[in-house]
Amino acid sequence: MENYSLDKLEEKINYTFKNRKLIRQAMTHSSFTNEQKINHYEHYERVEFLGDAVLELVSSEFLFLENPTMSEGNLTKTRASAVCEQALAITARELELGKFMLFGKGEEATGGRERDSIIADAVEALIGAIYLDGGMEEAKRFIYTFVLNDLEHKKLFYDAKSILMEEVQKIKAGELSYVLLKEEGPEHNKQFFVAAMLKDKQIGTGAGRTKKAAEQQAAYEALMKMKK
Repeated sequence: MENYSLDKLEEKINYTFKNRKLIRQAMTHSSFTNEQKINHYEHYERVEFLGDAVLELVSSEFLFLENPTMSEGNLTKTRASAVCEQALAITARELELGKFMLFGKGEEATGGRERDSIIADAVEALIGAIYLDGGMEEAKRFIYTFVLNDLEHKKLFYDAKSILMEEVQKIKAGELSYVLLKEEGPEHNKQFFVAAMLKDKQIGTGAGRTKKAAEQQAAYEALMKMKK
C-alpha cells in the first residue's frame, strides 16, 4: 500500500518541518476537527489565510521581475490566472496533497480529497505552514518549484475553453459546443463525461466531477490535438 505519511510529503516537497504541528495543521480539514471534537483552530484555514498572502506577494514579485514591460493590468490578470483555484488544484494533484489530508467521514464520503476548492486551499495552507516554519525564502522556493513552474502549460489547461474558442473563431471552423455523453456514480460523487464538438465532429473528450471540469478537459484535449 502506498505510503501517504507526512514524512513522505516532506520528501516530496524537499522540506523538513522543525515544528511538526504546522504540517499536520496544513493537512487537516475542518471536517476532521469537528468530527474529532478537537481544537477548532487546528485545521488548515488560519494557515491558509497566511499562505494566500505569501503566495500573492511572491507571485507578484516573480511576474514583475520576469515581465519588465508588462502593464499593471496584464500583471494583475496573469497573477490571477497563475494562482487561481484551478491552477493550485493542478499543483495539489501533482503533489497528491488530497491523499495526505485528514478528513471527517462525511467529507471523505462526498469526495473531498478530489475537490478542487479543498485541495487548492491545502496548497495555500502548506505555503503558510512553510513560511511560519522556515521563513520567506523556503516559502518562495516551494512556490517557485511547485506553483510558478510550467506556467504556459497550466495557463493552457485552465483557460482551455476560451483558448479553444479563440482558435476556432480564428480559422472560422464552425460552431463549437459541448455535449454531455454520460454521468456515472452516486449523487454525492458523480463523474461527468463530455465531448467537445466542432459542427458534428468530436474533437476532444473529458471527464470530471463537474460538467465544467469535464468541458475544460475536453477543450484541453482538443487543443493538444490541434497543436500536433
